[in-house]
Amino acid sequence: MKKYLTILSIFTLILSLQSCSAQNTADSQIVNSLVSSEEFTFHAERANPMNYDVINALGSMPNNPSTRILQLDAGSYSIELKKEKMEVVLPYFGRAFNSTYGRSDNSYRFTSKDYTVTKSQSKKGNWIFKIKPNDVNNVSDINIEVYKNGKAFTSIRSNDRQPITYDGYISKNEEIKPTNSK
Repeated sequence: MKKYLTILSIFTLILSLQSCSAQNTADSQIVNSLVSSEEFTFHAERANPMNYDVINALGSMPNNPSTRILQLDAGSYSIELKKEKMEVVLPYFGRAFNSTYGRSDNSYRFTSKDYTVTKSQSKKGNWIFKIKPNDVNNVSDINIEVYKNGKAFTSIRSNDRQPITYDGYISKNEEIKPTNSK
């Protein structure tokens, strides 16, 4: 009976690990079509600040581990990349060197219509997008590395802030249908 119980528990563990690894992954053909069109949306699931002072401050909060704070709401934060414009809505955790007077929101929220995209492929087959917005003053470049399963890693380097990275996945851009009003 003990043998059956251990075999059953091992089988259950293997199934649960397999189902966890399959979450939010896409077919490689879908990922390749999104990458080749250069039109996709990066959905951020987790923020990774580079400043250990921020991580230590988040960890010192009572009854609230820092890992939960850095887990982002699904669908709330993204980078939408289109041919004619790029919309960025991402939170920021870190040190800003030049803050704007009267502005309480220090997150990345902007729309760029003048930007350059350089696409390359790594030795492992991952796609790397280097985006340089020309009409945004404080962001110098955005790097998005897209893996074969649809997961993605994004880093933002800014002129007035410490760098920050995000983990997430890519998907097809949502099509907004025009409403017919009479």
